[in-house]
Amino acid sequence: MAKCTIDQLITIHEIGDKVAKSIVDYFGNPEKILLLENLLQAGVQPQEEVVLQQDGPLTGKIFVITGTLSKWSRTEAEELVEKAGGRATRSVSKKTDYVLAGENAGSKLVKAEKLGIEIVDEATFAKLIGI
Repeated sequence: MAKCTIDQLITIHEIGDKVAKSIVDYFGNPEKILLLENLLQAGVQPQEEVVLQQDGPLTGKIFVITGTLSKWSRTEAEELVEKAGGRATRSVSKKTDYVLAGENAGSKLVKAEKLGIEIVDEATFAKLIGI
């Protein structure tokens, strides 16, 4: 990962432009590289997190939630996405499948429209997840 470019990183699931830039900036700092090398030499071994994905009506779909929802809190809506097999992320990218837009949706909605991402309201979202 230390040698990846921004373009390479944004192809990874759940990594958008901002996160990719942060990763590149982090690994571009010689002090951070030295710290990581020292940790490895001290015996620290990175562990890979295994995430089991549930099957459901949203399996493989990426959602972004924006605006104020009337039926659920943002956290509740994110949990519903995950229970239905999807993934909820915080930023819109070309990998986003749906944007759940509530009242007063702002820049995320605008970006989704520019990228041609499907925008859904709460009623449509409820149908998608089968409730």
